[in-house]
Amino acid sequence: MPNPWLSVPLSEYEQHMSSVEVQQLDALSDLFAETMGRCRPLSVAVLGIAGGNGLAHIDSTITARVVGLDLNPRYLEAVRERYSHLPGLELHCVDLSQQHVELEPVQLVHAALIFEHAGTGRCLDNAVSMIVPGGNLSVVLQLPTESGQTVGASPFSSIQHLKSHFSLISSARLRKSLAGRGFRLIHQTTRALPAGTGFWMGIFCVPEAHAENETASYT
Repeated sequence: MPNPWLSVPLSEYEQHMSSVEVQQLDALSDLFAETMGRCRPLSVAVLGIAGGNGLAHIDSTITARVVGLDLNPRYLEAVRERYSHLPGLELHCVDLSQQHVELEPVQLVHAALIFEHAGTGRCLDNAVSMIVPGGNLSVVLQLPTESGQTVGASPFSSIQHLKSHFSLISSARLRKSLAGRGFRLIHQTTRALPAGTGFWMGIFCVPEAHAENETASYT
């Protein structure tokens, strides 16, 4: 079965994420800005880049290489059109949950709401493999709601089709998994959102050398 993200128009995704009921687009942009400000990386990779939300915060006098990965080629084309002015822009069409990624590592990997869709098996392995020793990994996870709702109400049927492709990830379990790889949590924050939802963001310091053949993960 084709990945449901391939049938979600970018305009519908962005309208849904910026709607009054959801209001996640600006929050994710702000969290990316916070991460970039704290880490000040020379290079950054954004997993599940969609339309490039947050890239406007990149200071090209500091960050000279920007790598975007997404499985929807139409999203990547939109990023190319919107942010062609960014120096060192690289865009790669890849399914992070299925394919092994081999790219020149970066100082910061930013993974916002990607593990909920792609899981923490191959996707997490890819994220870890893309970071230079001593670099950083920033993760944004959606927090559970009292109602148990995961995907917010939307007038777009394409968005509702994502419900079966979305699973909340425990921040505690993710921290434990990354600690097992030698990653150290150096900053965390939460942000409340409408309808009782919220985000948790953690920034991790990557060990100076990744353990060989490290495949620790959880489902």
